[in-house]
Amino acid sequence: MGKQQDVGEADRHSESGTTAHRPIGGSADARLALAQDPTTPQMTLIDLASDPSVLVRKAVAARADAPAQALRPLTRDHDRQVREAVARNPSTSIANLMRLVKDADRWVRWAVAGNPACDESIRQVMAQTSDKELRGLLAESRELEPELAARLIDDVSPEVRERLATHTHDPDVITALLADRTARVRKGVARNPRTTAEQRSVLAADPVVDVRAALVRAVELSEADLARLVDDRAVQVRLAMATSDVVPSHIRQALTRDADEMVASAARDYRPGAGNASAVRAPRIAHRPSAAGAGRSGGGTAR
Repeated sequence: MGKQQDVGEADRHSESGTTAHRPIGGSADARLALAQDPTTPQMTLIDLASDPSVLVRKAVAARADAPAQALRPLTRDHDRQVREAVARNPSTSIANLMRLVKDADRWVRWAVAGNPACDESIRQVMAQTSDKELRGLLAESRELEPELAARLIDDVSPEVRERLATHTHDPDVITALLADRTARVRKGVARNPRTTAEQRSVLAADPVVDVRAALVRAVELSEADLARLVDDRAVQVRLAMATSDVVPSHIRQALTRDADEMVASAARDYRPGAGNASAVRAPRIAHRPSAAGAGRSGGGTAR
């Protein structure tokens, strides 16, 4: 179903988080089943949005076909997991996402970052937040506007800049972060598969061992760069080459004769796919740890 338009209906939740609702008959489990039933009428979902059971309200909040009149009050629900479910719902209106991206609970804010309905107005708020993790999630977004990426290039947090460096598709951003004075940021660039051959050569000569090691694990290099790195002064770099899935077999063969037995052994024992060679991990989607979630919501029975 298409994205719901946010209407100006007054919230049916009070500021204290209590609900004034029109009771629906049946047990809590029956109401939960009703909230999860795809054939349940939208007017019933609106009523269930003010159900006394957290699990029932959460089920309504997670429905992509839930009407705006049901989702809007749930953005102010006293239970954080209900608000988090609304934040993840792709049918949540921009107005409601704007409210949730400023939520007091970090998990709710972080859930907004993974919502495909986010637009530039939401990302503008994310870029200006004091929440470092939220800015980091923004840095990993493929839809990041050039002006926001430019802002994050100078972010005060090296972690945010590193995450931008690892995930950006913008050549200008890659060029700028290649010159970052913080090694972990250049390490992020080294893991980015969209670097040019010239940029990889610069990274292959980086003075920081971690940067060179990250590079040989993540991307294919020219023969000239490989020839230089196979004799790298740092054991860590040569060991990374020996276990990298992107290093050619003739380079690995040369490493079987390495002066360091740990490197030589790793090269001899290498098995494709068994190493730690990942070009770039998928962007983080902030999910609350399951144990913590279970502790807050309890079991699977509605109460």
